[in-house]
Amino acid sequence: MLGESPRAVRLDLAAVLAGALLVLTAAVVGYVIEHRDGTLFVSAAPLYGHWGPHTGPGTPAAIAVAVAVVAYGPRLAARLPWRGLLSAVWGTTTVWTFSLALIDGWERGVARRLTTRYEYLQVITPVNRFHDIPAALRDFTHHILLHSPGHWPAHIAGHPPGATLTFVLLDRIGLGGGAWAGVWCVTVGATAGVAVLVAVRALAGEVLARRAAPFLSLAPAAVWMGTSADGYFAAVAAWALALLALAVTGPRPRTAGLASGLLLGLTAYLSYGLTLVCVIACAVLLLGRRSRTRPLPYALAGLAVVPTVFTLLGFDWFEAYRLLVVRYYQGAGGVRPYGYWVWANLACTVLITGPATVAGLRRAGPAVVRTTAAAITALPPKLPVPSREESAAGAPEDSTGPRLAVLVGAALLALLVADLSGMSKAETERIWLPFAMWLLPAGAFLPRPRTWLVAQAATALLLNHLLLTGW
Repeated sequence: MLGESPRAVRLDLAAVLAGALLVLTAAVVGYVIEHRDGTLFVSAAPLYGHWGPHTGPGTPAAIAVAVAVVAYGPRLAARLPWRGLLSAVWGTTTVWTFSLALIDGWERGVARRLTTRYEYLQVITPVNRFHDIPAALRDFTHHILLHSPGHWPAHIAGHPPGATLTFVLLDRIGLGGGAWAGVWCVTVGATAGVAVLVAVRALAGEVLARRAAPFLSLAPAAVWMGTSADGYFAAVAAWALALLALAVTGPRPRTAGLASGLLLGLTAYLSYGLTLVCVIACAVLLLGRRSRTRPLPYALAGLAVVPTVFTLLGFDWFEAYRLLVVRYYQGAGGVRPYGYWVWANLACTVLITGPATVAGLRRAGPAVVRTTAAAITALPPKLPVPSREESAAGAPEDSTGPRLAVLVGAALLALLVADLSGMSKAETERIWLPFAMWLLPAGAFLPRPRTWLVAQAATALLLNHLLLTGW
């Protein structure tokens, strides 16, 4: 998969060109639709935001991080001790995300992001509607519909209460206000890449995990990871899946399985759409060793905890989701044209994952097709499982590449299901962050990583400097 034949390079460039044409088409068609009848509710289609070239205090830092990762990232990723690499990825991602956010300045880029009229902090300050948490949970579904008395702001109505409760609890421990909420989302969200690396190493070996590290550190998705609550959601989902990967490959299946289940349960109470991480979870189980069923009882036990607690406190997840669907179509979701967004959403995905991911997915595609065909014909797919020793030492890419291809393929499938559902029309540059994080390791398949990292950094820097994004 790492071949540099002229044909492979041409195909990579053709895939990137196709992605760029998709983005350009979405922008042109979106401009026409929005100026014709205003049904898209975005000013910089397909992204939520508006044109506004600018620089800010984060500009020098963002450029410096990009240059450093391009120059030294691949070499350090290959040589650092594994734990040191994980720390480096977290640190680099945190600085990269904060730098991009600060291009918009501290107030607009961080402190005020989660305090707007759509956001979670509206029910915490200035009027705390969660002062009695059990009562708020019992009453939660009564305020979801747009015409209900005291209806929730859009993001609170659009998510289970676990999302809002995160910021309520931060406020209770003295970390109230938009600044602390923004810092929380960036700092926790930056661990998502670390979790993905842990899973890739466990399932596809250390060589590919190390090759993926720079691409996870310098992702264009960081533009929306800072500061959006969806970045925090992405981290919780990523750690749930990483722990599941450790459960099916590591020496502590019970502990890791239980912890994975707990976080999977929490994930479902942060965002309704994140129930689709079950698609990626199934791929993790498929890629596990023969003992992959051993942690399942513990994972299921952990999975039951969070839903049980919320149910006992009076929150009905299924009723809330039913009402959310109604609320979705009461607002912009009922006006935005499905015929445009069903493909323009994919243009958003190209932008948040970058050209390297597009080329990497092009290389991963044939392996996914071969594995799927083998499964359909009841033949054992050739997915050799790296032993723990091989994972630590580094199994060859040719033996573990198909395993990584299946993992990113599952993430792409989950994203496509979300797209076809019609419940993700626009704003997917932040909503799909939890799925996009699992597409980024596709960069591990590419030769000449520095060239592709330049393309990734340029995408992020151009987007953040040319647009004033809405999230």
